[in-house]
Amino acid sequence: MRALAALDAAIGDDPRFSQYTFDATWSPGVEVALMENGSGDEFAVLFTPAGVLIRGFDHESEMSPYGTDDEQVWPGVIDEVPATLRPLLDEPAFQDEGIDVPRVTACLWQATGDTVWRTGSAIAFPEGSGDPDGSGYLFHLLTDRSPEAVQEWFEDYYERPVPLDAVRHVLAGHPLTPAVAVALNPAALSESALLRRIATYPEVASYLSCDGEFDLARTDPIESIALPNALPVEPIAGCNAGGTHYLCGPAVPDGPRPVLYTDSEGRAFLIAESLAEALTLAIVLPSWHDALAGVRPPALNSEYLDDHPDHPAVRNRLLAALRLPPATDRQVLDRLLTAAARTVRDGFLPDVLDNDESAFEPMLEPSAD
Repeated sequence: MRALAALDAAIGDDPRFSQYTFDATWSPGVEVALMENGSGDEFAVLFTPAGVLIRGFDHESEMSPYGTDDEQVWPGVIDEVPATLRPLLDEPAFQDEGIDVPRVTACLWQATGDTVWRTGSAIAFPEGSGDPDGSGYLFHLLTDRSPEAVQEWFEDYYERPVPLDAVRHVLAGHPLTPAVAVALNPAALSESALLRRIATYPEVASYLSCDGEFDLARTDPIESIALPNALPVEPIAGCNAGGTHYLCGPAVPDGPRPVLYTDSEGRAFLIAESLAEALTLAIVLPSWHDALAGVRPPALNSEYLDDHPDHPAVRNRLLAALRLPPATDRQVLDRLLTAAARTVRDGFLPDVLDNDESAFEPMLEPSAD
């Protein structure tokens, strides 16, 4: 369910149309995976210390409370749910106003200690339907979890190709890296898409201009620069200390461009292989400048966390708003150092334009480790 939610968020262009979501903080001790198809069909998988409960609702099923004369849950569907799990069905999110029973046509559970899934043992299903409670339709990707089945579902829903290798990567529980995210939806992490999202979310723009030191309103560098490799440069953001971030290379639709940073003291280096990686760096590791001073923290430095104890929650919220893949401090720092190592070797250490005697110095020298 986590993988389906991650895939849906990565493949789709608008999170409002994602069918699969996962909420790890649904309520104290409860995590929930949700599927809602926008047409009235849905299911929820609730994970609790007492066990797991799956509630499904097929709005066209004869077994729907709305399809019965007394507007009650179909006999036998939830009668045998253990007392430790039964309160989960009474969640307000699973009930509609004016009807005092949960929306449910199919229910199964596995209490802690159980070795099998259980359902009502005395359900008299209505005749004439091969899928009377909707479970076959609703739970298709729970019973066939093969990469091929998942790929087929997402290709059908989004009406475009979805690479099987990327699906396998996510289903195996591996991190959703920028490369995999781009493979699943090449346009999602394009420069234009990211800039549009930043403009849509004031909190993101505010954070980037302050803590993130990536102010998109500061695009007037102190001096013009040129690269030895002759790639064009485009100022994209500045920082409070007078530094400038540049996109390097010609603008290509949906194509990534490396990001170069120059400070006000004549030093420079590559910080990322794309705007998506640069924004991830600014959000996840706002203390990344410490790495340039010889302090290479494997995690966010304690001084920053002391001043910003809510940073983990802010980080997760901003990454989700920009649809950037989750990343750890260590991962983004490793990407920073890998990009920095290319600065001199690949011709990204700039000169001041029209001044042959004014060259920048590497901000970060390669180290033995």
